[in-house]
Amino acid sequence: MATKTSAEIIRDGLWNNNPALVQVLGLCPLLAVTSTVVNAVGLGLATLMVLMGSNLAVSLIRNFVGESVRLPAFVMIIASFVTCAELLMQAFTYELYQILGIFIPLIVTNCTILGRADAFASKNSPGPAVLDGAMMGLGFLAVLIVLGGMRELIGQGTLFADMNLLLGPMAADWVVRPFEQYPDMLFMVLPPGAFVGLGLLIALKNGIDRHLEARRKAAAPEPATSGSKRVRVTGNVS
Repeated sequence: MATKTSAEIIRDGLWNNNPALVQVLGLCPLLAVTSTVVNAVGLGLATLMVLMGSNLAVSLIRNFVGESVRLPAFVMIIASFVTCAELLMQAFTYELYQILGIFIPLIVTNCTILGRADAFASKNSPGPAVLDGAMMGLGFLAVLIVLGGMRELIGQGTLFADMNLLLGPMAADWVVRPFEQYPDMLFMVLPPGAFVGLGLLIALKNGIDRHLEARRKAAAPEPATSGSKRVRVTGNVS
């Protein structure tokens, strides 16, 4: 398998093969917890940690695990890192951990993490594997934050509310209220709003991709075409 360059890995994780907008994986936590930015950041950071750690571990053991136990071994590795993330959240951000609830342990079943472990980390050295995990995690985190910000702003009229649950007392005053006496739009806070928001983000990405592709084609030089030459024949042809 041809090894990807670092630039290709970065582009794939953040844009070209984004786990949420292109692969459309991990939708259960993505849609369930993105009612606010703080929930999105908490889940996104936990997923990022698990992705990087599991990719590194899978890459290190890739030559020592037989085909018959490969997937069970990957799941055990992922579960170990999820447990670490869960214990860290219980220790330092307990209230946020309670809000996120079952969706932290459910990171074990996130198809993005197992997919990257099987498709990339198990076939590449530790350096590219960690970079792939970081970029896929950051791409997933970015979508979580944008979707969470959209739903929080439209649904509640605030941004960055309750950030102190993640960052402590220093973030208690980070809340932004752009509108005065905003009537809460319950639709965006509920699951249907999450589907609509994600659909808009996917449509926006596809529109940007089509626009960039059209610009690339317009800027590309026209290929030289070799036409057939006409031969003029004079005189009689018998």
